[in-house]
Amino acid sequence: MRAQHSKKAEDVFLNKTHTVNTDTLKYRMLLPKDFSEDKTYPVVLFLHGAGERGDDNKKQLANGGDLFLNKTTRDSFPAIVIFPQCPEHDYWAKIEADRSTKPITFNYKYKETPTKAMALVMDLMDDMVEKPFVKTNQIYIMGLSMGGMGTFEIIYRKPELFAAAIPICGGGNPESVVEYAKSIPLWVFHGAKDDVVDPNLSINMVSAILENGGFPRFTLYDFANHNSWDPAFAEPELLTWLFSKSK
Repeated sequence: MRAQHSKKAEDVFLNKTHTVNTDTLKYRMLLPKDFSEDKTYPVVLFLHGAGERGDDNKKQLANGGDLFLNKTTRDSFPAIVIFPQCPEHDYWAKIEADRSTKPITFNYKYKETPTKAMALVMDLMDDMVEKPFVKTNQIYIMGLSMGGMGTFEIIYRKPELFAAAIPICGGGNPESVVEYAKSIPLWVFHGAKDDVVDPNLSINMVSAILENGGFPRFTLYDFANHNSWDPAFAEPELLTWLFSKSK
């Protein structure tokens, strides 16, 4: 069944590239059923985890692709969904990672220029908002693990762009939330048993948002380890909450 789902995702998501100078970002894009350039649609940007890095432009659909291919989702929430793929040796977030510790220790470097992968994603989104069929007040960001960290970082770097964000089992620099705490609704997810990315990283971000006047939604699964995206994707209100937000 998993192979069939993967094949279906590859069939339905368009195979695309975005090039800036000599750098190319591979990505997949799902258009709404009966897509028309005469209509306008929300956009969901989805950042995958470290295990889906590469250059096949397929692996990034492994977690989350089926969520948007679901018939109910496509009927209820017509949207343009973008799954970029981070190259093998790059990272969405600008970080230093100490993998000798468990959970991994991260040092966030937001003040530096973004990674090449992140810069390409931001440029792609700048292009997307210029399209006449994009609802610029309904641009959303979701991400898991490495992509959860990318989610926290991109809303810091482009707070004016996003109407809502869903970071899953990620983390970030708590000092950065001042840029978006009051303006971007977040639903943050983590597993309490996560031994890869410390759940305290999400807790610290949620606390910082509260301290800076924001009202985040936070779900900590007592039973979940690192793959908290599985129960998060199963949340019946997940996409209803996301698509209810607009700038």
